[in-house]
Amino acid sequence: MTLSGLVDLVAVDPTIAPSVDDARRGLLRALDLTATGPAAAEALRPVLVAALAAGSGRPALLITSTYREAEATTAALASLLGDERVAYYPAWETLPHERLSPRSDTVGRRLQVLRRLAGNDELPAPDVIVAPV
Repeated sequence: MTLSGLVDLVAVDPTIAPSVDDARRGLLRALDLTATGPAAAEALRPVLVAALAAGSGRPALLITSTYREAEATTAALASLLGDERVAYYPAWETLPHERLSPRSDTVGRRLQVLRRLAGNDELPAPDVIVAPV
């Protein structure tokens, strides 16, 4: 069960509709949903992203400041769009200068998202990719 009706309702709001139309026509390249850009309440951000991504025909990339925020946003978007339409692209848990390799499950999860984007996976390409900075 998804809350797609809520996404449709938000998409037609007069304040948000112009950005949704731009996203669907491919004119919207970047949108800052934090306090420095068009301010959006944190709880409303997944709904806005779902409205912007739905029907655009190309994946949207949502970048969060922490991995916890990315995981919470992925879960919220999955409840709005459905599990198959959202992908979590995990961050490396090692720094570039460290002599450690990332965990194999992190590498696998990242490769799965890339395979979906390339069309080489049984799952369709996601509408939204959520990644921590």
